[in-house]
Amino acid sequence: MTGRNDKSLSTRSTEWTYGPDIHGDELPLFERRPEQTVLHAVLAELSGGRAAVVTLTGRPGHAQNALLGWAARLARESGSRVLRAQAAPAERELRYGVVAQLMTALYGPAQVGAPAREDGQVPHSLRALTGPDEHEQYEPQPLPGLQGLLRAARSTPTLLVVEDTQWLDAASQHWLETLVRRLTPDTPLVIMASGSALSAGGPDWLSALPAAPVPTKRLVVHGLSEGGVAAAVRLICGASGDPRFTRAARTATGGNPTALYEVLRRFAGHGHEPVAARLSELKAIAAAVVGDLVTHALSGLPAEVTTLLRALAVCGDLLPFSLVCAVAGLRPAVGRDLRAMLEAAGLITSVGMKALICPMVKARLLEDMPAGERAALHSRAAEQAYRASVNDEDLTHLLLRSPPLGSSWAVPVLRRSFAAALRAENHDNAVACLSRALREPLEPDRRARLSLELAAVEAVRSPEAGDRRLAELVRAGRDVPDGLRIRAVDLALARGNSDAVRRSAAEALHDARDGERDALIALFWLADGAKDDTEPMVPEVPALPDRPSGPAQAGVRAWQLAARGEDREMTRELAGAALAGGGPGAALFLPRLAACKALILTDDCTEAATELTALLAAARRDHLPAAVARVLTVRAELHLRTGMLDAAERDAEAAERALPPASSHPLIAPELMALRIATALEAGRHERARSLAAAPAPAGAADGVAWSSLLLARAQLAAVDERWTEALELSKECGRLLLRRGWSNPALLCWRPLAATAVRALGDRAEAARLSLSELTLARRWGTASALGLAELWAGPMTGTGGRPVVRARGATRVLRDSPARLAHAWGLVQLAAAELEEGDRRAAARTADELSGFVTAYPSSRIAVSARRFAERLEEPVSPSPSTLPREWTTLSKVEQRTATFAGRGHGNREIAELLSVSRRTVELRLSNTYRKLRITGREELCELVRTMEGRPTDAS
Repeated sequence: MTGRNDKSLSTRSTEWTYGPDIHGDELPLFERRPEQTVLHAVLAELSGGRAAVVTLTGRPGHAQNALLGWAARLARESGSRVLRAQAAPAERELRYGVVAQLMTALYGPAQVGAPAREDGQVPHSLRALTGPDEHEQYEPQPLPGLQGLLRAARSTPTLLVVEDTQWLDAASQHWLETLVRRLTPDTPLVIMASGSALSAGGPDWLSALPAAPVPTKRLVVHGLSEGGVAAAVRLICGASGDPRFTRAARTATGGNPTALYEVLRRFAGHGHEPVAARLSELKAIAAAVVGDLVTHALSGLPAEVTTLLRALAVCGDLLPFSLVCAVAGLRPAVGRDLRAMLEAAGLITSVGMKALICPMVKARLLEDMPAGERAALHSRAAEQAYRASVNDEDLTHLLLRSPPLGSSWAVPVLRRSFAAALRAENHDNAVACLSRALREPLEPDRRARLSLELAAVEAVRSPEAGDRRLAELVRAGRDVPDGLRIRAVDLALARGNSDAVRRSAAEALHDARDGERDALIALFWLADGAKDDTEPMVPEVPALPDRPSGPAQAGVRAWQLAARGEDREMTRELAGAALAGGGPGAALFLPRLAACKALILTDDCTEAATELTALLAAARRDHLPAAVARVLTVRAELHLRTGMLDAAERDAEAAERALPPASSHPLIAPELMALRIATALEAGRHERARSLAAAPAPAGAADGVAWSSLLLARAQLAAVDERWTEALELSKECGRLLLRRGWSNPALLCWRPLAATAVRALGDRAEAARLSLSELTLARRWGTASALGLAELWAGPMTGTGGRPVVRARGATRVLRDSPARLAHAWGLVQLAAAELEEGDRRAAARTADELSGFVTAYPSSRIAVSARRFAERLEEPVSPSPSTLPREWTTLSKVEQRTATFAGRGHGNREIAELLSVSRRTVELRLSNTYRKLRITGREELCELVRTMEGRPTDAS
């Protein structure tokens, strides 16, 4: 890091001076006042004719050379001769390379090396120092130029500057050692030398300098403090950096002046300001600069130094240093010597038995390493780490970067890390672990099982790759373990790729094992029901039997019957068999999920919820994110039907996390989109529902039957916004899509009541009645309480049949009360209370409204809660009596007394009145006392009769 361009900064006080580098650039020196004071004193001694030796050591880049440059300038200004040389890695094998630089500075480039003539010139060329070539016959002089230098110094005080002594060639090193020993106190010659702890030939020359007969100063140059960094930022960036920026700059460069100067120079060159908002840019620049400086610092070191650093970069934080040396292929003694040198240079730090390397240095070392060597190094590190019982996470880090090992422990470690990554929802890492495991030598069965696991997880981040992997497993035929092909088809269908499932299931039938055939047929027909497609399949697939015996076919057949609204009891029986059965196909997720959906339509929601929870646990246990998402979506729909809005929203969000929209197949994506719209709508978050409805569906989504769910959800939103034409078009399109598949069960999607409401709002009462009666007929055929109650609730107002509105509403609500459709029952209560109020039976309406209190409390912002509050406001408003029935004394009451009297006359107790009016019971009692006095009545009984008379109700209406 030290060199000809040692551009360094520092400040331990806010004062700074400039230190020129060898090219004459003026660079500021911060926090170097103590060193400058010593150097200045030594130069003063030189001017007085006294000798000295000064060494400056420190980590690479700590401004040693810049300080020598500053001292050289002062010496010249004082009239001293300055001879300056710099060792370099490229010249380490050049004999007397540094001496040649010094002699050139002393005599000039033409003649050096021979005894001085009378005029002081030397007759020989530079070869006299570096050695003869093949045409020259003379031998170089021992210690060439040494005596001449001493004679020259006696005539003119001389400062000899040698930079970067860690790169000294052996001959120059011997020459300098001899010079130090021959100095006398009265020789006007000062030697100033710099170096770092990094040395190509063992300990640095400065650390082993021989005892000198003249004063010797050893200075250690340290990195910058936070104050020094702050001053550098202020100078180079032109503004003070905020504290976070300053701390980050010091951390990123380690306070290294050379690194800091270059980082700040580049940072300011981009026009950035030294603020915390620019930390990412600062760190990126620092990583590049520090990497470049480290590369330069290591460029001339022996190969074993780089080898050790690379091994430390790979596993220094995992293994004791002795094992790192084994990974690097170094003998322990050599490793210990190199460790001491690297610690002194600040490139590594010892922590207990380990040696840690700077992260930025680590990154650069590995980047510059050939890929093959890097992989082999990771392999050796992984083997050592396993023998040292390193944890799975760190072992996996090494394995992911190594070629196949063929070791028996590798795959189990990767599988455990795969499971841990899934628990942390790190799907990218999970995929990487299993992909790496598949590169190891494996038995065919084990490879197939790992491929299935990998395909299941790829559904989240790279679904197309997962689909291809599953298709390959299906095409493998009998080369894969029994049952694995049908699991692959099941997982493909879980992501919604029904087209691929139909093809692969049909093609696999020709060589299917006995236990696979029925399951493949079941999965084919389940996939066939998800696509709005009437094209025949070649090869032709047998239809499902009416009463299948296998669990997979039973689950799919139950769903077929439920969707068509046929034979509720058979549907329930087949769904139960699918969930309870064993044998081939029993473990498949999608047929079991189909059975759960059928149970929801048969009103067996408690059983469905239990099975869904078990199915969800199994999908999570087996790490099947697509199956998890499908199960959560169905359970969210169940929660919505049963009025558990919070639970529905939680499951919908969890489903989206398990399988993000970008990974979900277009054919099933509308299902979750519709569910989220409907949930937001019922929860009263209309803007959220509008935002969700406006989101574009993925290309191809309209080709699946799930599109009907999204059409209905958008129609519901349009109805809430009273966009009746749009609501009608969307709901009828939903119906057409379902009817093309023969799915007519009203419990599936209630599109007819919505279409009837819209068409009635547009003035076509006859069409509204027709749609409502059709819904009622189908509901009666299916026979569940939820379907029948909801159909009756909507059919009454549309058809005008079934007696008075209050009678129709009361009958429908009574049916819904016995069903699991709690949301529909709540809406029935809203409609019943409104009908009771219309007929003037306020007490009955209030009782009905009270049944909604639990739902309103749980979901205060929901649509039902808003309707209930509006209804309560209507109940609180006194009925405007006709002038003929209004007693004259009534007008003498104040408004608050009239409201209090009206509630009391309707039969409300004082506590209830106080809660309705938000006043105390004592206030109610005082108001009623004033009312009795003004109306000239004796008490509550007369007040009730008076209010009933004013409201035009019979006296026995209560």
